[in-house]
Amino acid sequence: MAVNLVNVEQVSKVYGTRALLDGVSLGVSEGDRIGVVGRNGDGKTTLIRMLARLEEADSGRVTHSGGLRLGVLTQHDSLDPEATIRHEVIGDLADHEWAGSAKIRDVLTGLFGGLALPGFEHGLDTVIGPLSGGERRRIALAKLLIAEQDLIVLDEPTNHLDVEGISWLAGHLRARRSALVCVTHDRWFLDQVCTRMWDVQRGTVHEYEGGYSDYVFARAERERIAATEEAKRQNLMRKELAWLRRGAPARTSKPRYRIEAANELIADVPPPRDTSELMRFANARLGKTVFDLEDVTVQAGPKTLLTHLTWQLGPGDRIGLVGVNGAGKTSLLRALAEAARTQGDAQPAAGKIVVGKTVRLAYLSQDVAELDPNLRVLEAVQQVRDRVDLGKGREMTAGQLCEQFGFTKEKQWTPVGDLSGGERRRLQILRLLMDEPNVLFLDEPTNDLDIETLTQLEDLLDGWPGSMVVISHDRFFIERTTDRVMALLGDRTLRMLPRGIDEYLERRQRIEEATTPSAAPAPAAAKEKEAPAAALSPQAARAAKKELQKVERQLDKISTRETALHAQIAEHATDFEKVAKLDAELRELVAERDELEMRWLELAEDA
Repeated sequence: MAVNLVNVEQVSKVYGTRALLDGVSLGVSEGDRIGVVGRNGDGKTTLIRMLARLEEADSGRVTHSGGLRLGVLTQHDSLDPEATIRHEVIGDLADHEWAGSAKIRDVLTGLFGGLALPGFEHGLDTVIGPLSGGERRRIALAKLLIAEQDLIVLDEPTNHLDVEGISWLAGHLRARRSALVCVTHDRWFLDQVCTRMWDVQRGTVHEYEGGYSDYVFARAERERIAATEEAKRQNLMRKELAWLRRGAPARTSKPRYRIEAANELIADVPPPRDTSELMRFANARLGKTVFDLEDVTVQAGPKTLLTHLTWQLGPGDRIGLVGVNGAGKTSLLRALAEAARTQGDAQPAAGKIVVGKTVRLAYLSQDVAELDPNLRVLEAVQQVRDRVDLGKGREMTAGQLCEQFGFTKEKQWTPVGDLSGGERRRLQILRLLMDEPNVLFLDEPTNDLDIETLTQLEDLLDGWPGSMVVISHDRFFIERTTDRVMALLGDRTLRMLPRGIDEYLERRQRIEEATTPSAAPAPAAAKEKEAPAAALSPQAARAAKKELQKVERQLDKISTRETALHAQIAEHATDFEKVAKLDAELRELVAERDELEMRWLELAEDA
């Protein structure tokens, strides 16, 4: 029988006149892996701080089992700025002792990319004081994971981690025997790690069995029963449930909830996007040219990030952009944005960027744009526009869009200076959409947003007709809002990944294995086998890159044609002769696509 580690009994907490928690009773047992979700400001962080006894409750009590070994990652670390990383993470262990520990090696490699900490100038001997907040947070997480714990409490552990780091952390936490309580907005991470969910809402906490997918289903079902059936059948939770049930292209596991009940609940829910309709609408708004890059070199200061890049962002393209830190994701968007701002006058270090004449670009950067702190929320939105056309005949006023983004009528009169970081991020996205752009660049749009706001943003983007490039470490958001994934792997090229983020992680792992020195020298026969691949001439490699980009463009066209054929088959479902012809064409396309994908893989190895 599992031992109870923490008991929370009738706990209440009030801030000002608002009750964040009201008579909450919960328990954490051995082996529990609990995800905590809820809107920003509803009390998630307060709950886990009281659970860890970092904050006192106004009433009720929190009890820990005797000798409980507790590890806590808060949003603000307590690292000594004068100390080195070695002192904080490794402690007094000699090099041969910590290097001989499989757990320490795994944590350092997973969080920092190697035992030598390649991202830090002096490795383990780097002083913590001058480091950025993200670097300090990874150090605090490493220190926590290396220690032995009975219970780990984590507040937004995926912040400042890239896709690889999040994937590693999920695997590491699944393998640990420690109990876990985790606040995060990363839905993929919740689904991979957690077996129970706590939903903090209006002073109470609802408990659900299973991971995020199970929680979405159970909550949608509970809300369906609690309200009138037809009204609630239109809510966003059902739309996200439909997405989860059908399975995004790169999801690694299917949801575990009751399939029959889920199918019944989503039977009449259409796919999140009508791709062919949006593509037609995007063509009407944008014309044929959006961004055409020819033999482009992208630099950041003296550092060259991309070379000989030939790529086309077309009307209606929805691209997820992933890659290692420093590979040039943000620099590429900045180069495109600068070309758009100057109508093509600003050009990169080499090559040419052609910008469509009708392009209206909105660029959400990682830095929250500063607004007059004395402006009210509604006034800040109305500064841009009073009404917005969302496409497909949908129009919203500034106030309605504010409500869609979680700013209630009362909140709309809050001064901007009084908003939290997450609320300012929401306001920034809102102002961008109010300007009616037809091209969106979103650089880490999920930062500081809670899950409900993310679902609302995804719902708005579902019907948004235009071209979009998303940089994000939140793989659920990328899979949910984009149609294709492209990657910067650190080799100065941009690659299309037909299998999405799973393929990116596999490629990164192969690169890591190839660059990690082997313990034993390779046999002579193996070296001879590898020699021909290494002997590829620069001219041949460049030719392979050009053909690779040509194949990618052909795959794009096939994907667009496939979507159109599916739409035509659905439209002529009762005309069997027409359907037979369309189906034959579809089969030919699929065969052609399979051949091209095989050729793409061959060329990718050569390039």
